Amino acid sequence: MAAIIALAAPLLFHRLGAAGVCSYNEAVEALFVQQIVEHRGGLFPVEGEHQAMYKPPLFHWTALAADRLLGAGKVDAFNVRLPSAIYALACLILIVGFSYSFLGARAAPLSGLVLLASYQYISQGRFGRVDMALSFCEAAALAAFMCWLRAWRGGGAGMPYWRWLFALALGVGVLAKGPVGALLPLAAAGVFVAVNRCWKAARRVFTPASAVFGAAVGASWYALCLIGGRYAFLSRQLGSENFGRFLGALGAMPPWYYVVPLLLNSVPLSLMAPLAVIAAIRAVRQPREHAEDAVIDCAQFFAVFWLVTVAFFTLAAYKRRAYLLPLWPANAVLIAWWIEYRLAPRWGPTVRPAFVAMCAALIAVNLAIIPRQEAKTCGKGSFREAAAQINRIVGADEPLFVYGMVDPAAMLFYLDRGVTFIHGELGDAPPGYVIVPAAIWEHERDRSPGLDPILGPTSGAVPLILLRHGRAYAQNREISALPRHGF
Repeated sequence: MAAIIALAAPLLFHRLGAAGVCSYNEAVEALFVQQIVEHRGGLFPVEGEHQAMYKPPLFHWTALAADRLLGAGKVDAFNVRLPSAIYALACLILIVGFSYSFLGARAAPLSGLVLLASYQYISQGRFGRVDMALSFCEAAALAAFMCWLRAWRGGGAGMPYWRWLFALALGVGVLAKGPVGALLPLAAAGVFVAVNRCWKAARRVFTPASAVFGAAVGASWYALCLIGGRYAFLSRQLGSENFGRFLGALGAMPPWYYVVPLLLNSVPLSLMAPLAVIAAIRAVRQPREHAEDAVIDCAQFFAVFWLVTVAFFTLAAYKRRAYLLPLWPANAVLIAWWIEYRLAPRWGPTVRPAFVAMCAALIAVNLAIIPRQEAKTCGKGSFREAAAQINRIVGADEPLFVYGMVDPAAMLFYLDRGVTFIHGELGDAPPGYVIVPAAIWEHERDRSPGLDPILGPTSGAVPLILLRHGRAYAQNREISALPRHGF
């Protein structure tokens, strides 16, 4: 375990904050972390006094806790990505410990190496989004269910303990990314129970108290939204972000969308995972009622979760590659089981060293290329320098407006101040300062008298111009009365 953690530390934390925040998806989460950490956003952070938070707050609360422990009062790229790295490391430790308990000491390091060698797992562990928090919660729920099942088959010792942990993991999974955090582990458990006819187990996996506890944890923040009248949060969370995405309100991708990312996101491990799933399903043909069958139980259950997850997101209209991230803890267990219990007995003792060598090479590649790719992806696209220049010119109490920017989240993060979005004609901008893309200014300058460029074009993928319109007064009543718009 110590060796696995020692390998994980540089992969997850080396140059974690070196690349700027430039991706829209990461910048959106960064804005809400900023509101919670710096501006006391609390339970219901908003951006621009208008836009409700896109995801439940577990990721953001983790960022707040980490910043308080580190004594950091200012959010930067490192702080935004730190929760993902923490959850990635915690999930790695969980999977190695679980594999040790179920698959044995020889298989446990293999499961850890799979995660460290996975390009998608490490790259998403360095990205400021909620998906890694969800992956940890779902992995914890799967592990707790398997530990409960083993205790039940072994005579009942420890059953209450694992039952409550299972309920807690499901509830916290909802706080990570909504109902899907509980739905997929529960669906996998249901399919597993049905396939193996464990009807007695199904009746005992929850008690009324543990079921209420899990539901209360998962619904806690949503209940606070309802009690506090934060209906915009509920509408966004449960409407557009959950059911809306599944039903296609935000767009739709073809059913075969996941074929390429599923098989090629971390070659060759991503090619091995489906083979391990097939082997696990084929290994089990009869119901089992004894504790010594825990290894087969483990392989089948994680294979069922893998299939349920792929089927669910294939049926969903809206798809993203990051949705496959929770498969990697299951992949790690399945591949470790496949190597140790299927390939090694059949092909001889060279299988394990060959697999370890392959993972070592992939780990070295991840360590070398992922930080470079992060910097290259952002490249000149970061608004960090442009925002610093704008903040040096525009006083903290002076009105600042934005016009014509499509995805301004990254710029708003680095500005770290209130702005107002102008809709309509640029020439109708109120007195103050206006940020506008240089390309739009070229078309609007002849139709916008009274606007004087005082900065720009700035560097970056989207060069900006800072305009001044008249004299900017912080106490201008017209400005203070303007409605504020989020991104």
